[in-house]
Amino acid sequence: MAKLALNKSALSKEKQKKVSYGRYLPSLEMKQKQLLLERKKAQEALVQHVDDIAALEDSVYQQLPMLAVENITMDGLVTVERYNLAEENLLGTKVPFLENIIFKRADYGYLARPHWFDDLVVALEKVMKLKMEEQVLHIRLARLKSAVRTITQRVNLFSKVLIPQAESNIKKIGLFLADQERAGVVRSKLAKQKQHADSEGGGR
Repeated sequence: MAKLALNKSALSKEKQKKVSYGRYLPSLEMKQKQLLLERKKAQEALVQHVDDIAALEDSVYQQLPMLAVENITMDGLVTVERYNLAEENLLGTKVPFLENIIFKRADYGYLARPHWFDDLVVALEKVMKLKMEEQVLHIRLARLKSAVRTITQRVNLFSKVLIPQAESNIKKIGLFLADQERAGVVRSKLAKQKQHADSEGGGR
């Protein structure tokens, strides 16, 4: 770390730094608040999705109680044929969202399956969609948490390190220059007193 110069030029530079940091800090703090809000929204959305999945599954078993007693294989009944993830920019952080999803239903004969199978297929598609959205929300939340950590580190750097350091340097240089000025005044007075004494001594 470079040694602090104790002169008027260094004092001017430290004052400029403090002003510059002071201008930049509010925008960082505003972004931090906005990111914290987006993180909260993502957390709430994730909790809501988990609740929605549980509620839908309970609803399915209430409407189709036979699922619990009959030996019904649902593997492969509904599969994801394709899906598309898109990204949006939230305050400089790219986060994904599920743009669309297409399911593929297994071929099953209407005579070979119970009449309520269509309702079951629709419910499965809803649950699978919610679960995929839940996975995407986990990614969104992770990225927003990372963004919050980064912006918080920057805010702390400016508010707890750079600005206090500039203020400390300004104080240190100011005290040194004031001491130098006082010392100069004292030397000047002593020099005048000596000059006066010498002139009086020489006149005798």
